Amino acid sequence: MLRFDPFGNVEAMTRSLLSDEGSRRSPRFMPMDLYKVDDHYVVDADLPGIDPGSIEISVDNGTLSISAQRTARSEDGVHWLASERFSGQYRRELALGEGVDRDNITALYDNGVLSLIIPLAEKAKPRRIEISHATKPSAQAIES
Repeated sequence: MLRFDPFGNVEAMTRSLLSDEGSRRSPRFMPMDLYKVDDHYVVDADLPGIDPGSIEISVDNGTLSISAQRTARSEDGVHWLASERFSGQYRRELALGEGVDRDNITALYDNGVLSLIIPLAEKAKPRRIEISHATKPSAQAIES
């Protein structure tokens, strides 16, 4: 089972939303979708303009962490007319339940979207339990 705690880091998120650091714009959040398909979960996180080499994904003590960096453009002589794109560090954490296979998580970054495939652990997959039928003792077995 995959758990998502939207209030896990409220203080840090509130601080980042309310802070104003002059002209430096830092990322506010990493939008994502989380859904289950058959025997795995899928996380699709939006990271447009991120260098794939800056993306780090780790699992530690049941927490899946995603971090990435977008560097700001710093060209001499540029006169900015608008600067609305965030730069800086993006980070997102998800609590993994006991029912996922942490060793076989895979990741793909394509067109600004990071997709993680998180398979269910074998013990967590639904399975059918066969029912044994007891045989009634036959008349011959009773006479013997």
